[in-house]
Amino acid sequence: MKKFAVIGLLIAAILGIVFAFAGTGSERAAADDAAAYLRVHIRANSNGEEDQAVKYKVRDAVVAFLTPTVAECETKDEAMEKIGARLEGVVATAEQVLEQNGHFYGARASIRREEFPTRVYQNATLQAGVYDALIVELGSGEGDNWWCVVYPPLCFGGGEANVVYRSKIAEIVRKFFG
Repeated sequence: MKKFAVIGLLIAAILGIVFAFAGTGSERAAADDAAAYLRVHIRANSNGEEDQAVKYKVRDAVVAFLTPTVAECETKDEAMEKIGARLEGVVATAEQVLEQNGHFYGARASIRREEFPTRVYQNATLQAGVYDALIVELGSGEGDNWWCVVYPPLCFGGGEANVVYRSKIAEIVRKFFG
């Protein structure tokens, strides 16, 4: 009887995968992908050369500030909570860099859900969709942005993607027989 249940589960899982990649199922897969990531966007004051250059200095300082926090996180929710608790520090870090470089237009930081276009980072493609994101706006925030992924850490922690691939089917089978 257990064999029939396992075979039924495997067939259901395989059909679920097939439907996830076909028609409207691909929209659900994209939504599931979006739910797995916490993005970071640092938006420059403008597209002027100086504003774009200081954006990268802010990026370096913010990444250095948050890396120890993100390195300890084991889930996206934990990363959102810990970063959310450090937003004032993110703003202070950004403003310090801005002021050291002669820019006094300030910075703002928040974690919110926003619509983003498809983007590619190293070997990861994030499909267009609504994502949770740490948004750091410098001045008006109307310039081009730098972006990356905070969780899983694609830009925090040595530059290598720390992605673990799992088989949902294997997890179900292990749980069933575990």
